[in-house]
Amino acid sequence: MKTLPFNRKHASLAALGLVLLGLFLYVVLQSGPLARIPVTTARIQEASIHPVRFGIGTVEARQVHRIGPTLTGRVLRLDVDVGDAVRAGQTLGELDPVDLDDRIRAQVAALSRAHVMARESRIRQDRAQVQLHRYETLLKASAISEETASDKRHELNLAQAALQATTQDIERLQAELAALHTLRRNLTLVSPIDGFVLTREADPGTTLMAGQTVVQVIAPDTLWINARFDQAGPAGLSEGLTARIVLRSRGPDPVGGKIARIEPVADAITEELLVKVAFDTLPTPPPALGELAETTVELPATSPGPVVSNSAIRHQKGQPGVWRLQDGHPTFTPIRVGATDARGMVQVLDGLRVGDLVIVHSASPLTARSRVRDTGQAQSEPAT
Repeated sequence: MKTLPFNRKHASLAALGLVLLGLFLYVVLQSGPLARIPVTTARIQEASIHPVRFGIGTVEARQVHRIGPTLTGRVLRLDVDVGDAVRAGQTLGELDPVDLDDRIRAQVAALSRAHVMARESRIRQDRAQVQLHRYETLLKASAISEETASDKRHELNLAQAALQATTQDIERLQAELAALHTLRRNLTLVSPIDGFVLTREADPGTTLMAGQTVVQVIAPDTLWINARFDQAGPAGLSEGLTARIVLRSRGPDPVGGKIARIEPVADAITEELLVKVAFDTLPTPPPALGELAETTVELPATSPGPVVSNSAIRHQKGQPGVWRLQDGHPTFTPIRVGATDARGMVQVLDGLRVGDLVIVHSASPLTARSRVRDTGQAQSEPAT
């Protein structure tokens, strides 16, 4: 009779222990280290990959016209400022001519005097020629001596030589005057194109050396993107490929473009390719020079074949691969990958077949001994 209470007590404790042990085992198997790892799976599909290359660059001008004097001088006036629109042939400013205008006037006066002297020499030549003709007629009639006729021939030769010398002086003075006019024109800063002023690097009163830039002018329709692309990306960049340009000042809306040129020399330090991307239609207003721009270039599509989501790829010992799910057990399968598209789909060149079930996401890192629980297949991208 005294052992009954003791037996009930032990039985109650044993039952409670069994319940707690069951709860413990349940917790361990459901959420503990022995629990199955939830995974999301996807079937390998057959599709074409549309590879893309991403680059970042800045807005630049194909041609920058640096306008300045061809000789040393002081800026007399500047009629434009940064951002002003200019027309071809428009005067932008002028350098101080100093005494150049006086030299031109002196040269003009000297040229006028040379023309007067040329007219006088021509009159003397005509007179000497008439005199010689008359004296030769008299000589034939034996009315004068040969010596007298010879003197008249000498006078004609002197008149012709004087006329020739005066003519040469006129040519020299004309050439010098043309050179002075060219120097005077070079003191005037003229825009060679329709465009706008990019920089103004001097002010009135500044003394400039020959060849020094005063203003820079560019044409808006010559803007393009100087983009940089990683050399390690897929090959295939070529002139004429379509590109999407996203300008920093215009938000996410892209503008169309195409590759205009690929530089033959890459950047060895940054390991990047230098590519010029032209606008199909220049945005209005034009972007500022130096503005950052993201460029996406679409490469030709690959042949249809197995593709896998980039999120499913793992690396072991530097080898890319995926976790395949076979009979409920994960198996790491090395693969050889190819091109990648903007959706994150990767071309599988070797290692997988269409229809294979791969793990796209797992709640914990996987090993070959992991116990997994398939929570369903991820929504896959439509095959193309």
